[in-house]
Amino acid sequence: MSRVVAPPITTRPAALTGGPVQASVVTGAASVLAVGALWLVTHYGPRQGALLLVGAALGLTLHHAVFGFTRAYRDLVTVGDGRGVRAQLLMLAVATVLFAPVLAAGEVFGVAVGGAVAPASVSVLVGAFVFAVGMQVAGGCGSGMLYHLGAGVTPMLATLVGFVAGAVLATFHMPFWWALPSLGEVSLAERLGWSGAVVLQLAVCALLALVSWVFERRRVGARPSLRAPVTGWRRVVQGPWPLGVGAVLLALLNLVTLVVAGTPWSITWAFALWGAKGLVAMGYDLSGVAFWSGEFQQSALAAPVFADVTSVMDLGLVLGALLGAGLAGRFAPRRRVPARRVAAAVLGGLLLGYGSRIAYGCNIGALFGGIASTSLHGWLWAAAALAGTPLGVRLRGLVGVERAHPPA
Repeated sequence: MSRVVAPPITTRPAALTGGPVQASVVTGAASVLAVGALWLVTHYGPRQGALLLVGAALGLTLHHAVFGFTRAYRDLVTVGDGRGVRAQLLMLAVATVLFAPVLAAGEVFGVAVGGAVAPASVSVLVGAFVFAVGMQVAGGCGSGMLYHLGAGVTPMLATLVGFVAGAVLATFHMPFWWALPSLGEVSLAERLGWSGAVVLQLAVCALLALVSWVFERRRVGARPSLRAPVTGWRRVVQGPWPLGVGAVLLALLNLVTLVVAGTPWSITWAFALWGAKGLVAMGYDLSGVAFWSGEFQQSALAAPVFADVTSVMDLGLVLGALLGAGLAGRFAPRRRVPARRVAAAVLGGLLLGYGSRIAYGCNIGALFGGIASTSLHGWLWAAAALAGTPLGVRLRGLVGVERAHPPA
């Protein structure tokens, strides 16, 4: 019986075609960040100004490490390449260790902090599955969409529009999703103690990484190369950074977010808020929508958008990715995008927005923040997203994303 030979694993799509530093792009991005941070400090306090810069550091790291979730899942299920997933597991392991003492204390410098703990429910499973399909069709997840947008990937504008629409649409249906079977909020730290929860999560991350590595090595010709096109200071400035470096930096920056904002890094709440604010501006009354009747949601609707932590960090992320693209000489937005690609971007965005809202977050707020906070819903999110990836990959091919735009 002949042995099936899988396609060889290729190198990561890092900044392989970077050019000279684009001084105008770098200067513009840095200037907007500096002025924006000072303006936020003046009008909304030092926390908002600092979070804009933290968001920028996250965007730069995502760009230079080419740290994505969409491609990592797709490579795992299609060609058995587990490097991206193992980098995510490293990120989760480091974040678990970093978060534990802070969350156990409950405060930092006298300021209360709290983890991303949400119900472990059917809603999470369905939402993460839908989200996984959407991120393959759109070519990016929440963070991926923002950093690609900052780097000049034009179709992500259409994805953002769909994301906002899908997120705000889901808020109208939340009573239905809230009513589905749920285990409630399950914190492993509360059940096992912080030491037990940390040890368990580290063991799970190590086991999953080992399984991924063994699966990858059993494939014929699976000898990935991580060689970079540049070395020395140019690699630091222009990238690509090793995936492991990106994983550790993202974990550290999420810890900074937790300390400064009081909550872990989040992406998608802002999109629901922007959509709701748009409806209110058009005269729509949201008082009868259960989701928007909560105290937090009401306060967010009434406050300026720059007072919202997630909105400011999302903006910073885009600017940080723009800075990174300029440093790498890769900022080259397309003026013309095929209609089919735009349609796929909008469809993918709708699925991303809807799925993230009913799943209590995306790969950042639910998976990254949830697992780092030892919340069971984060692990459920990861499993459901992996299960939804093959369907998303199939739909990605049907809508012609691979032919219309380079894979993300």
